[in-house]
Amino acid sequence: MKHLFYALAAIAVLCSACNSNTYSRLRDKEDRLIANYISRKNLTIVNEEPAVDHVWGEKEFYKVKGYDNFYFHLISRGDSVRIDSVSPTRKDTVDLSIVMNDVIVARYKQFGLTENADTLDYWTTMTQPFPYEFHYTNSTECDIIAWHLAIALMKYPDSQCEIIVPSKLGDSNAQQTVTPYVYILKIKVKQ
Repeated sequence: MKHLFYALAAIAVLCSACNSNTYSRLRDKEDRLIANYISRKNLTIVNEEPAVDHVWGEKEFYKVKGYDNFYFHLISRGDSVRIDSVSPTRKDTVDLSIVMNDVIVARYKQFGLTENADTLDYWTTMTQPFPYEFHYTNSTECDIIAWHLAIALMKYPDSQCEIIVPSKLGDSNAQQTVTPYVYILKIKVKQ
């Protein structure tokens, strides 16, 4: 009787292991979900980073080199220079490029890639009283690596983008659950 119990327990463990989702299966499912989202939204994917002065098409996304399934779309470029004087000349301008350790002030919307997915909305003070703040390139303050990568592509304060983020570039919860997200992100630099 004891042997029968152990045999049944072993069979149950084997059956549950066969039915469970391995990381590899979850990643395959994530890849399909991202591909379906791109197809459903009829997005145009470009494989070369557009020039700084490029005018982005409404559904044009750059597949970021070196990262599986990370896509970037620039909605607005933001401010590249600021005029410092009343009678401006070229020497009176200041380059506003975002640099390491700048304090980023972010507002965002996050949603899943399935149809009619729930949305987390931190876009205005009506939905979240304070924006999310972190130092650019400090992953302990902001563990969504894709945000840091997107900021590098945005380049300037007051920029806005949309990104498709695979789980491994998302926050710790996305990584654990192997869940991709789309973010609409707008940033400022705290002075």
